Amino acid sequence: MSLALLFPGQGSQAVGMGVALSDAFASAREVFAEVDDALNQKLSALMKDGPEDQLTLTENAQPALMAVSVATARVLKVEFGFDVSSADFVAGHSLGEYSALAASGAISLADTARLLKLRGQAMQRAVPVGKGAMASLIGPKTDLALAEEAAKAGSAVGVCVVANDNNKGNVVISGDKAAVDLAIEKAKELGARAIPLNVSAPFHCPLMQPAADEMAAALAEATIHAPSATLIANVTARPEIDPETIRRLLVEQVTGRVRWRESMEWMATEGGVTRFVEVGSGKVLTGMAKRIASEAEALALNTPEELEAFAKSI
Repeated sequence: MSLALLFPGQGSQAVGMGVALSDAFASAREVFAEVDDALNQKLSALMKDGPEDQLTLTENAQPALMAVSVATARVLKVEFGFDVSSADFVAGHSLGEYSALAASGAISLADTARLLKLRGQAMQRAVPVGKGAMASLIGPKTDLALAEEAAKAGSAVGVCVVANDNNKGNVVISGDKAAVDLAIEKAKELGARAIPLNVSAPFHCPLMQPAADEMAAALAEATIHAPSATLIANVTARPEIDPETIRRLLVEQVTGRVRWRESMEWMATEGGVTRFVEVGSGKVLTGMAKRIASEAEALALNTPEELEAFAKSI
């Protein structure tokens, strides 16, 4: 049985995430303490008690979600004897790619926390609030071709591209607000529903180039090892293990498309994955996995009981 571990992205954060793990396991508390120390910030308190509007800020949500994912992986190893290296593949949605790399030993936990804090701040700085926008195109008629046609219509008045190809029926566009608004109208004409997203910046589009430049400088200084399980990268939707390639792709990822549907399809077909396990907060990727690779098993590990049941099943 081939196994892939999935690491969630922004939007999966919730006040109270990680608390059950922290209450139950010292190994989880150690991860949260290490992240707090690396950032010189009581991020664990914000995760536990909120307020939600502070946790949702990109610069807090990104390292917080990573911390929960890595704490989950650490508990699996220390308490239940399951190591990430036992998986055939790891993959993370946007910021989740950093979680996957931290959990698989490619980047240290402290470095990952600092990189994600910077990534969140840099993305926020890249575009003035209100200038950019993102929208989710959903519905049975929604696919990549429809989204690209809508984005092309929006491009008449500004930057507009497909940011996340999540699965058939769920594709996200990103760019200048006026361009995204125009693309929304086109998408509706084509038969999709369009939901403007409550985000602070237009992620994964060319407007993020200043953030990509900041991340290039920071990643140039970071130590990156080969991950203990093969990474399926957002930008290529293909296996990557070479540290220098991973470094380059993490920079490209800031402005590039998250090719999640293709990543999942590759793992399910070429990679032979029969079990997808979401490691961290929420169940967003589990839901996507069930839609993309319906033949495979998909489950999320959110509670101590779920971790124990998973470890026993291996």
